[in-house]
Amino acid sequence: MHQINEDITLVPYYPNEKVALEWYQDLELCKQVDNIDFVYDLLRLKRMYQYLSTHGDCYYIQYKEQLVGDCTLLSDGEIAIVIAKPFQNLHIGQNCVKALIQKAIAKKLPKVKAKIYSFNHQSQRMFTKLGFVQVSEEWFESKLQYEK
Repeated sequence: MHQINEDITLVPYYPNEKVALEWYQDLELCKQVDNIDFVYDLLRLKRMYQYLSTHGDCYYIQYKEQLVGDCTLLSDGEIAIVIAKPFQNLHIGQNCVKALIQKAIAKKLPKVKAKIYSFNHQSQRMFTKLGFVQVSEEWFESKLQYEK
C-alpha cells in the first residue's frame, strides 16, 4: 500500500469486482472515462482490470477507509484514473496523479500522459493544473525532469 496522506491510500489491485463494478454503473462517469453510452458489465470490468494490471501498476483508491476509485500508471507513462461521483472534487484525483507522477519518475519514464476527451473539462482542468499540456485533441502530457 502507498499512503498518500492521512485520508488517501493507493491499494495494489486485487480482484474486487463487487465494489468496483458499482463505480462503473454511472453512465456519466463511463462517458467521461471511455466515451461510451453504456455502463460496464462484469466481463468488461474484468477485461479492463486484466489489461491495466498486466500493462502497468494498477491501484484502488482508498479514501477514509473506503474504496472510491482506481488509478493506473501504464508502462508507456499513460495515467488512467476513475473516481466515483460522490468523491469527485475533493482533490483525491489530484493527489493520486501526483503520486503516480512520482512513481513514473522512480521508473525513469521520460513523460506521463493522459487521454482526456474534449468534453471532460473537469479532468482537463485537473491535469492542466498539475502541469500537463495539451498535445493533441485528446492527449495531455507532462515531460518529467531529471537531474543530470
